Amino acid sequence: MNEALAKHTKTNLLDLTPAAAHAQLARFFERSDEPAYRANQVLRRLWQAPVATFGDISELPKRLRESLADEFALPRLEIAARQKSTDGTEKFLFRLRDNEAIETVAIPEGDRITLCISSQAGCALQCAFCATGAMGFTRNLTAGEIAGQVREMRLLDPPIPVTNIVFMGMGEPLMNWNAVDPTLTILNDPNGLGIGARHITVSTVGILPGIVALGERPEQFRLAISIHAPNDSLRQELMPINTKYPLAEVIDAAKVFDRRVTFEYVMLGGVNDAEEHAIQLAKLARDCRAFVNLIPLHPGGARGFTPTSPKRIRAFARELRAHGVEVAVRKSRGVDIAAACGQLRVERLGRRPPRRPKHDGDIQVA
Repeated sequence: MNEALAKHTKTNLLDLTPAAAHAQLARFFERSDEPAYRANQVLRRLWQAPVATFGDISELPKRLRESLADEFALPRLEIAARQKSTDGTEKFLFRLRDNEAIETVAIPEGDRITLCISSQAGCALQCAFCATGAMGFTRNLTAGEIAGQVREMRLLDPPIPVTNIVFMGMGEPLMNWNAVDPTLTILNDPNGLGIGARHITVSTVGILPGIVALGERPEQFRLAISIHAPNDSLRQELMPINTKYPLAEVIDAAKVFDRRVTFEYVMLGGVNDAEEHAIQLAKLARDCRAFVNLIPLHPGGARGFTPTSPKRIRAFARELRAHGVEVAVRKSRGVDIAAACGQLRVERLGRRPPRRPKHDGDIQVA
């Protein structure tokens, strides 16, 4: 038999939900005539109190650690760059096994630390104002690579105690549902990372099958929809995906989602920040009882756009409130460390020719 074919392929435990990983470990220890509690010892070391290698599980005998390393994989994400802003925001560039790179941002705010995680290497959607869209799309991330961004925060010395997760990094999470679905379980499960569902937000441009799939999960995960324009003609210019999923259909999906939805709205000077846009946006928000989050354009991701002035943003917010809509203005964070999504990766690794979005092709909703 060919040696390469005969070589044992190790099971990556980090790609599995905690229940599936425990089942694999239980079978392994049963074959090894070890007590059943060994599986729980190892499971705890995957996510709750993670270790860098199986060799670091000091509560196990050395022979068992070596056997685990022969049977299973516990891959790390390599930190290729780490930057810290004067406002406390930290940005990480992680290198993957195939030399691709993704970005993760830790944002402190009071007693919370929100981790902005990536779900794809690059992005195919080509939104006009987004640095990630400029780099093109390479591939979907695995569940272990997505949740692994949080795991790496726990492995730092000292660790970063993440309290909230937002899928607002590189990529469109609902076009990678096959990996995002188990990732949500890993993030939320008490035997995984143990983060409350209401502290986990999935952000999408409006991938309708993915919104349905997220809504069918029993946990109270949050949904944020990137609107960025209050009418189809303008949204089409800014976000090509609007052809596949028009604004009216996105709003209809938000109406039936059984939890409160947030609208994300990047403020582009002279483009989507007029009074008429505020009035149109207010109507959309009222239609599905959405909360509106106004986002100042990060200069690093502008790609030729001009940020709306703070004064104009305040006036826009007042207009929304006058029409009965709850609104908040997000603070710009990490301006001094290239914190716009995709900016650091583009600076370090360059751009790729953009690939067209496959729309439903990568959603694979059962």
